[in-house]
Amino acid sequence: MHSVRRPPAMRDVAHLAGVSHQTVSRVVNDHPSVRSETRARVLAAMRALDYQPNVAARTLATNRSQTVGLVTFDTTLFGPSFMVHAIERAAREAGYFVSIASARELNVPSVSEAIRRLREQAVEGIITLAPVAAAWTALGRSLLDVPAHVPIVGMGIDVAAMPEVPMVAVDNAAGAGLATRHLIALGHRTVHHVAGPPEWPEARERLVGWQAALEDVGLPVPVPLPGDWSARSGYAAGRALAADPSVTAVFCGNDQMAIGVLRALHQAGRAVPDEVSVVGFDDMPEAPYLQPPLTTVRQDFAELGRRSMHLLVTQIAAGVRQTGQHRSAPDLVVRESTSALAL
Repeated sequence: MHSVRRPPAMRDVAHLAGVSHQTVSRVVNDHPSVRSETRARVLAAMRALDYQPNVAARTLATNRSQTVGLVTFDTTLFGPSFMVHAIERAAREAGYFVSIASARELNVPSVSEAIRRLREQAVEGIITLAPVAAAWTALGRSLLDVPAHVPIVGMGIDVAAMPEVPMVAVDNAAGAGLATRHLIALGHRTVHHVAGPPEWPEARERLVGWQAALEDVGLPVPVPLPGDWSARSGYAAGRALAADPSVTAVFCGNDQMAIGVLRALHQAGRAVPDEVSVVGFDDMPEAPYLQPPLTTVRQDFAELGRRSMHLLVTQIAAGVRQTGQHRSAPDLVVRESTSALAL
């Protein structure tokens, strides 16, 4: 019968490194008074023993948890899911852990419970991913209970709906303008739009950018076709577009809907890009490998994650909340799904 070995303790690290228990504690808590040679020796001992510091004890000693909270809403969509990974990566680079609390429903009790779980872990700040309008009311009421000294950053939040929360996002209207102007420059006489669900601020902003680009040059603005971000909804819209021989250019609110549009056009015998040019939004990893490779608007999710963490860490250091919006410019990635209009 095998005995269970106890995990290494701080005194074991101190013995191996030849230092005092207090010195190991200072290294764990990143105290500046430890000499670099001593710090290196203690860290080497910690690695050799696979010593894991007691986070709860360190929090009590330093009043710092080095943990930030992330409130999310259940979703399998590419954009929000990839954003979670980007925030986690940026937090690691900044020396923070991330504790994630997912709100199963878009209501005040569910969001408040998620925030409560995070605060019980003594998080130093909170990032919220609130992609739909129904989440703003729940978040706004729930955040009223968060003390003013706890920094907050919103991603995907309508800044007009929650002006007291600093927001980080891509400039969706600018990205839609890039896509639409690209198609206009190729000679298309108008651009049709498959829009995301209207309760999402990203969808509304992309629709506004598409419409403004057409109006700026005096081109007709077709009635947008509704979608729900899914390839299935893009396929349904694509079938309607494929049946109209006057359609030569389509801007889709995201890449997944563009996949559905491409499939519908292919089934209808409408060649892409020879007869119809198609542009998406997001630049999902599969975009270069579609047939044809998809022209799309690229969001730099890693940069958005870094911006959100930088804004949060800045507030943590200053001890005060900030306001305002921080938008990053997207890029247009031109591939083989767009071409000049054949006269």
